[in-house]
Amino acid sequence: MTFLGALLMLLPVAWTCIPQKADYVMVSCFPNAIIANVPECPYGWDIEQLSLGGVCYTGIHSPAYYRFVIPDLTPKNHSYCGTQSEYIAGKDPKYIFSNSIVSNDTSLTVRNQPVNYTFSCTYRAAYLVNNAVFSQRVATVYVNNGSLGTFRSQLSMNVFTNSKFLYAKDAPYVIDTSDIGSEVFIGIEAKGLSNRFKVVISNCWATPTPYSTDKKRWSLIINSCSSDNTVTIFENAKDSRSMFKFNSFRFQRLEKVSTVWLHCEVQVCDGERLTCQPSPCSVRSLSSEVHPSGGILTAEFHIKGNGSSNNGHIPGTSLFFLLVVLINTCCDLVNGSSVD
Repeated sequence: MTFLGALLMLLPVAWTCIPQKADYVMVSCFPNAIIANVPECPYGWDIEQLSLGGVCYTGIHSPAYYRFVIPDLTPKNHSYCGTQSEYIAGKDPKYIFSNSIVSNDTSLTVRNQPVNYTFSCTYRAAYLVNNAVFSQRVATVYVNNGSLGTFRSQLSMNVFTNSKFLYAKDAPYVIDTSDIGSEVFIGIEAKGLSNRFKVVISNCWATPTPYSTDKKRWSLIINSCSSDNTVTIFENAKDSRSMFKFNSFRFQRLEKVSTVWLHCEVQVCDGERLTCQPSPCSVRSLSSEVHPSGGILTAEFHIKGNGSSNNGHIPGTSLFFLLVVLINTCCDLVNGSSVD
């Protein structure tokens, strides 16, 4: 009887969540982070019992999934939570990062099938002037085998010629200074996905440096809503492509900045397990600060001086601005800001 009582005391611990068959992991290979999602309570394992690389119990319980993030892919932190990295040289050099999500099966009363979700991300190495190692506009989302099937999709952010979103412009994106104030059309698309999955733009902002965490920024989309009337969202979270436009602007008092970066936090949402469509913006308030928790795609904008300028710049020197006026160097939007 003593043994039976002890066993009954342990049962609630073993059954803290409703077990479900979870034989797949969905991986998003972003240039700034790797995000791995497994269905919640896989074979009865709670999130506190799953670890990244057998080292870090850092999982986040998001709706319908447990999410594990490798937030730093720079060489200085290539072994984050047991992450292994491999450089493959050649004409097309690559980096491969790999890790796994494993269950803690060392307890006395193991009642669940052990799990080991191994995953990897491959990046084409591209050593650029700005020291970015990987293409910042492209991510890969994939699932191999399992009940969800097999798919591999390329998620990319592009600039389009007009609101029909038929023709993408070649990178790098060059805009003449005389075009400041014109419309810029952005499309983020995942190719090869089934109708089950939706592309969701959570936040977009511009910075005068390649760092998405730069405090000098201009917000365009906040929590899937336009930051002001200069931004129009055409489609978001409805299918495999989301699109928006914004009026061109530049950062005030930063005329010598040579490049401006547009960053968008994006996720691929499983429409059969989640409600992907954001609630109407009219019933939500916009936060003044954005704290991205997902993958980020980044595009560079190069704006070229027209040579006839008489503002003290050397003719033919490339000027890089991104497009509307930033009055303050902080993140808050100020009413009544002047526009160039």
